[in-house]
Amino acid sequence: MAKKDYYEVLGVDKGASDDEIKSAFRKAAKSCHPDLHPNDSDAEARFKEVNEAYEVLSDKQKRAKYDQFGHAAFDPTGGGYGGQSGAYTTGAYSDFSDILNNIFGGAGFGGFNSQQKRTGPVQGDDIGYRLTLTFEEAVFGVTKEISISREENCRTCSGSGAKPGTSTTTCPTCGGKGQVQYQQRTMFGVMSNVRTCEACNGSGKIIKEPCTDCRGTGRVVNNRKISVNIPAGVDSGDTLTIRGEGADGLRGGPKGDLYIKLTVRPHKVFVRDGIDIKQTITVPVTTAVLGDTIELKTLSGIIQYEIPEGTQPGAVLRLKGHGVSRPKSSAKGDMLITVNVEIPKKLTKEQREAFESLHELMTGNKKPPSKRSVFGKKK
Repeated sequence: MAKKDYYEVLGVDKGASDDEIKSAFRKAAKSCHPDLHPNDSDAEARFKEVNEAYEVLSDKQKRAKYDQFGHAAFDPTGGGYGGQSGAYTTGAYSDFSDILNNIFGGAGFGGFNSQQKRTGPVQGDDIGYRLTLTFEEAVFGVTKEISISREENCRTCSGSGAKPGTSTTTCPTCGGKGQVQYQQRTMFGVMSNVRTCEACNGSGKIIKEPCTDCRGTGRVVNNRKISVNIPAGVDSGDTLTIRGEGADGLRGGPKGDLYIKLTVRPHKVFVRDGIDIKQTITVPVTTAVLGDTIELKTLSGIIQYEIPEGTQPGAVLRLKGHGVSRPKSSAKGDMLITVNVEIPKKLTKEQREAFESLHELMTGNKKPPSKRSVFGKKK
């Protein structure tokens, strides 16, 4: 089922201000929060939908991408590339508790978020890359070397953020949990909630001497060259997935993936139609009538091809097995040849005499055909 428009989900206009979006989210989130509607699958689904919409519309960059590309802006398999070549980071939606923390200051409606720790492993971001291939590269396959930029754990400090030879200490404010608990009076009563520890920014660790390479973040952005094997038979719009070539995970989390979106340049002669290849050729009228052997261009080179006698203008001839094989498929397409018949506009004396003789043989009329206008009158 197609996703609903995010503005429609929150009940705001496309030109709504940040405050209007925030207010609409508060109202919608309260109306369908799972704590207020236990065992209600519809409310839970609605709550997820509301949070997803707010996560995008509350972020200026994500909102701009959504306004331009819609839901495809965040789909690594079919869009969101902004028409640009090269790499991009897809990122990931924050969990719903993060959104609630941003709006309600950590008020998670009765402990919705109170037990969640922010110091566990987190998978790295996925990376997308748009790659353009020639027609032949897509048909036969090719190995390409691409260059991407990705976030990695700092090798100097092994991702700790601390200067080599030093160590981190447990944050005294949160006790290493990355979150602090507090109580807040709400419309539902006094609730115990949690928020990100400001002393350690949610890491649970205090760095006294930061690493000079990553400046205490534990992360650096590096350019990497990756060899990519493009299988034979890919087509425009296909997406290749390379596991583990995205950004490094946080705190021991797995790496993200690399998604390669393919675009194939058009060919001067051939046109692809699924696994079939189409081309149009022009032959003299005598070849169409009498038949002949011609030189025909195919994907594998020039071959001798027989045009059968009596070939009609616009006829489509099929050359078996000269099409494309799709990845992971044993089927192979054909070449479909559309025949145009060339009718001469000017004839030499000898050619005219030959056609007049042919006319006499085919019609029994010994006189040469008279030149008539389109209205049947002699000129």
